[in-house]
Amino acid sequence: QVQLVESGGGLVQAGVSLTISCKASGGIYANIAMGWFRQTPGKGREFVAGANWDGSQTSYGDSVERRFTISKNIADNTVYLRMNNLRQEDTAVYYCAAHRGLGIVVRLIDYDEWGQGTQVTVAK
Repeated sequence: QVQLVESGGGLVQAGVSLTISCKASGGIYANIAMGWFRQTPGKGREFVAGANWDGSQTSYGDSVERRFTISKNIADNTVYLRMNNLRQEDTAVYYCAAHRGLGIVVRLIDYDEWGQGTQVTVAK
């Protein structure tokens, strides 16, 4: 079983950049696809970004494409989400997720493990 721990969230001003990270432990990290979702109160989890097992292929949700970048470092078992030009509507709890497979997945139900989430708040 893979354990996921997110970090790097916080309060930032609109327009700035922020990188959050997710460290994986246990399991076979190198052979799993990873993704990021986000959730706001009263809404379901929204797909943000996904990467295949080695990070060579990525996919993004429509609301973040061209602003966010997902990357995966197998050497230190960490996946990153670089968020540029943050907007107030990006405010959410961001969750890291792992899928026990090699290819990118975008559906919430296809992910097998979840982190506890990290809060990102974007002020005006």
